Amino acid sequence: MTATIDDHQEGSTRRNFLYIGTGAFAAVGVGCVIWPFVDQMNPDASQKALASIEVDISSIKKGGAITVLWRGKPVFIRHRAQAEIDEANKVDITGLRDPQKDADRVKKAEWLIMVGICTHLGCVPGGQKSGDVKGDYNGWFCPCHGSHYDTSGRIRKGPAPRNLDVPEYTFLTDTLVKIG
Repeated sequence: MTATIDDHQEGSTRRNFLYIGTGAFAAVGVGCVIWPFVDQMNPDASQKALASIEVDISSIKKGGAITVLWRGKPVFIRHRAQAEIDEANKVDITGLRDPQKDADRVKKAEWLIMVGICTHLGCVPGGQKSGDVKGDYNGWFCPCHGSHYDTSGRIRKGPAPRNLDVPEYTFLTDTLVKIG
């Protein structure tokens, strides 16, 4: 008995099915072996908990400020008085090293929320507490290398390359802010 063309094509089809099936089975097996290694690189529950915080800002009087810790960094929250808002808005931003309008840095004009780490070498600028040296622009001053920030947290003088960072935040209510 001689093999026909149909028998040869049928054998090819079975062989192709076995190759594809074996390859798929091997791919699933490799995925099952690799998945635990990939999954262990995800942050643990304690790190996920630090991803965002909610802050009650109802006790901060106009002109007052608090510092909270978010992701291990100080975050400055200042309830700005109208004079501070006016001072921030009258600045000609074309002459700034990192030009940003005050309105682009805040969601509500009276609340300024920013990461309190100098963008030069990572120091924590003074000016958050009453009695701190506020620098030449009534905002924050980093004594380590002399960076001066204005009432909007914009770099005005000194070696810092950019403004104080503004984190992602949302007002959940008029008195509750979610940072992160």
